[in-house]
Amino acid sequence: MIMCRRATELMSQRLDRPLMWQERLSLRFHLAMCGACSQCNRQFELLHAAGKRFEPAAQEEE
Repeated sequence: MIMCRRATELMSQRLDRPLMWQERLSLRFHLAMCGACSQCNRQFELLHAAGKRFEPAAQEEE
């Protein structure tokens, strides 16, 4: 099983690039076992969605 530090790296990277199947499987297994990382993952997704929502407004200002 991967450690929490590696799991958070993968959570961040998956927002920027597709993960390899081994990375996806390791992350999914870790998230099923670790409540703290599951919460962190939800926060990553929330921040990513919020950033995408305000992205068009930032482009209009330029």
